[in-house]
Amino acid sequence: MNRKPGRDAPASADPPDWDLIHTQREFEDLLEEWSGVERYALDTEFHRERTYHPRVALVQVAWPGRLALIDPLEVDLTPLADVLAGDGCAVMHAARQDLEILNRECGLVPKVLFDTQVAANFVGFSNPSLGTLSERLTGTKVPKGDRLTDWLRRPLKPTQLSYAAADVRNLLDIADRLIEDLDRRGRSSWAADAIEDERSDAWTTRDPAVAWTRIKEVRHLKGQALASAQALARWREETASIEDVPTRNLLSDLGLVGLAQTRPDTVKAARAVRGVDGRNLRGPRAEEALAVIAESIGQPPEDAASVRSPEVPGELRSAIGLVTTWVKQLARDLDLDPSTVATRADVEQLLAPGPDGRLGGGWRAELVGDPIRDLVAGRAALAFDRGTGLVLEPRREAV
Repeated sequence: MNRKPGRDAPASADPPDWDLIHTQREFEDLLEEWSGVERYALDTEFHRERTYHPRVALVQVAWPGRLALIDPLEVDLTPLADVLAGDGCAVMHAARQDLEILNRECGLVPKVLFDTQVAANFVGFSNPSLGTLSERLTGTKVPKGDRLTDWLRRPLKPTQLSYAAADVRNLLDIADRLIEDLDRRGRSSWAADAIEDERSDAWTTRDPAVAWTRIKEVRHLKGQALASAQALARWREETASIEDVPTRNLLSDLGLVGLAQTRPDTVKAARAVRGVDGRNLRGPRAEEALAVIAESIGQPPEDAASVRSPEVPGELRSAIGLVTTWVKQLARDLDLDPSTVATRADVEQLLAPGPDGRLGGGWRAELVGDPIRDLVAGRAALAFDRGTGLVLEPRREAV
């Protein structure tokens, strides 16, 4: 490939160290080179404020001696799937939303992944930014971007391109230092498990059937109002996905609950409900919403218990706060991010009937899950030590 600065490269005595990929031919040449790389840094810039699905605006990739910025507004990213499916390791930072984008654009996510933010949570950081890791581990400052930057506007400014390039320029160096620290602490497998969980979760799509569970106000509804709210929430989610608009642009949560409670049968009555924006709920959309409400009348609501986590038995509820405090203290003592080890919800799931969740297997079970089981079974006890705080220790048999 003839490597030269892209046409939006900043004019400078020192040419940029990146190429701007504008054409499909340039992209295909890059992919040919990329396919033989064992490890590469990968990032995306995107927008989702005005859409349901995130819209990719730039893809950045780097490996030793190579840094490229790919313009997805001019390039079809579909062929990238072959590289992602290969054995090369994609090194990313806080990859969750990037994985969602790759899955949507290419139909899959990287087969092999290393997330520097997830890995850092096992060596003394707590969901650090890329800038924090770069400065702490490599001594290099990453320029702060403007959160209001419009990445979809063309041409991209030189400052935008420089910022985007900085996101991947030293990501492999950061990964090397994290891997070294993980190996030294014996936590490489822990981080690998957590990263694989993130990678697997990227295949999960939002289920419209349970969209109502994410609406706080719906939890208090019962009977017919609940059934109508569930139907409206499903319709709103499906319609927003098809039209690629934010759900709020169709119907606000407040408006949805209001319609479910009043169940109007005319567009005029529906638009008079509090929280309903007549600019959004009009024409075919309004008629569809009314039809959904009409069809829901007389239908039983979905049992809320079917999507609600089992409750912790009464005799164990008083232990939740104490156990959660012990988990946080243990995590900090071990230089681990507390939320990576276990959240209060994880503790509740372990103590409740049914599946044990994250604490039921793997390194989390060994570290906190099994000790908590011993505690509730009476084989261990929590004690307070003036020097170390809460201590979970085996219970001594009475003599």
